Amino acid sequence: MDTRLDQIAHARSHLPQLPAIEAARRELAALDTDIVNARTTAGDVRREVAKSEQDVQLVRDRAARNQARLDAGQGSAKDLQALQHELASLARRQSELEDLELEVMERSEALDAKVVQLDADREELAARLATLESERDAALADLAAEETKVGSGRADIVAGIGAELAELYEKIRASSGGLAAAELKHRRCGGCRLELNNVDLSRIRSAAPDEVVRCEECRRIMIRTAESGL
Repeated sequence: MDTRLDQIAHARSHLPQLPAIEAARRELAALDTDIVNARTTAGDVRREVAKSEQDVQLVRDRAARNQARLDAGQGSAKDLQALQHELASLARRQSELEDLELEVMERSEALDAKVVQLDADREELAARLATLESERDAALADLAAEETKVGSGRADIVAGIGAELAELYEKIRASSGGLAAAELKHRRCGGCRLELNNVDLSRIRSAAPDEVVRCEECRRIMIRTAESGL
């Protein structure tokens, strides 16, 4: 019972889902940071787009007013000539600003697409994490059920062997890696796997059936059976 309970405890802390869950959580945290940064950058670039659109519109409006004055023939010939020069300058400026606006819009579209992809990646990762956590919970529930089943009769057994022997058993377990009692089989201790010498075998052979017999090497309690070779 105790060996199986130890195995259950070990299995509980070494479930394959546990490192996968921790890795997924770290990845999710990093992804959340990437999403925040990407959305912030995308927002900044969208403001750049709005500023570029505004700059282009200001030049267009100025050019439209000048063109209207030129078409109406308002002002002297010198003024009209100056308007023509300014219109040419405004056209070059508008072309430059529109190129800049196009470049900023392309960056904005790329960043928006990146945010969409990161959101999709996060949704996929969150679903994978939820699956891993569900598998972990199911495995823990199975282990808990088995632990209850295996350990249900342990108290009765402890009561049956007496407090003194139970205390000795627990002390040996604590100092022997969890294995306090082992079968003596074919003259070999089941704990340390060493074969007993004739002196020890003679001592055990002459011991009373209810006497607690311990291995001289590993100090574990030896359980005598018909296959002990005595």
